[in-house]
Amino acid sequence: MRHRCRVHKLGKPADQRKALLRSLTTELIRHGRITTTKTRARAVRERADQMITLAKDGSLASRRRALGYLYDKDLVHSLFAQAPERYANRQGGYTRIIRTVHRRGDNAEMAVIELT
Repeated sequence: MRHRCRVHKLGKPADQRKALLRSLTTELIRHGRITTTKTRARAVRERADQMITLAKDGSLASRRRALGYLYDKDLVHSLFAQAPERYANRQGGYTRIIRTVHRRGDNAEMAVIELT
């Protein structure tokens, strides 16, 4: 039974899906705003919120978990330096998804995901 096992599969095998989510999360934290499909944006939102929550905690174990997930070591250090004061009074909801026009080639629903 798969009751309550909710995973955004994104039409990819597990290794490709994990690599895609890691790269999209890394780029979202680096640039603060990316354009992707709505389904991918919803999947990335969970991972980005997890990384920011780890950065707010600031412990060594949290830093090592973030270093194991994100692709850029310097990005992790800057995230851990900025996140505690930027998101100090917020208990979640660090990202915003804004729907945009459909993609011309395959009519996929597009969205912009940004850090708030």
